[in-house]
Amino acid sequence: MADDTRNAKPDGRENGKPAQNGEQPALTTRQGHPVSNNQNSRTVGDRGPTVLENYHFLEKISHFDRERIPERVVHARGAGAHGFFEAYGKVGGEPISKYTRARLFQEKGKQTPVFVRFSTVIHGGHSPENARDPRGFAVKFYTEDGNWDLVGNNLKVFFIRDAIKFPDVIHALKPDPVTNRQDPNRIFDFMSLTPETMHMLTWLFSPRGIPANYRE
Repeated sequence: MADDTRNAKPDGRENGKPAQNGEQPALTTRQGHPVSNNQNSRTVGDRGPTVLENYHFLEKISHFDRERIPERVVHARGAGAHGFFEAYGKVGGEPISKYTRARLFQEKGKQTPVFVRFSTVIHGGHSPENARDPRGFAVKFYTEDGNWDLVGNNLKVFFIRDAIKFPDVIHALKPDPVTNRQDPNRIFDFMSLTPETMHMLTWLFSPRGIPANYRE
């Protein structure tokens, strides 16, 4: 088994040449392990195949494969805003400590920074905002106990009850990859075979399916 490190130095410098402004910091893996050689794979002998235990090679290639991050599968088109949440400190006439220990709610007037994102669901980032589609509503609270994500949709129900059907309903609603248009046959084929979607369809084809503003 050979590991060609003839031109590498223990401190991570290639060909033993430091940077012009002084010592170059060592190259490390994602786990912080120093990399002695970034230009040669470990092989079985001088002319043998690359070994799978060459973890730096695998990490470098896997990182390369993931450099380009595609848009979200759902909720790609959206708009966000920063703001703050101000606590009341009570639920009705009762102290909120009776219901929760979360510190962002305890003190009246306490402000917690938040980020809110409104989005459509099915179409890509290039799609119009006025499409007939459910709207996503997500809030991230930056609390002293850590970040808290509160996510939901603007409609009261959803197409499915069992999450295992989620890929199926999204595949049915997504635009056809050939025409880049939604296929009504595919959509209503899924909906007719899944009667539980009827309640959601009723909401979707009402004025709620095209909200007039962010408040809706």
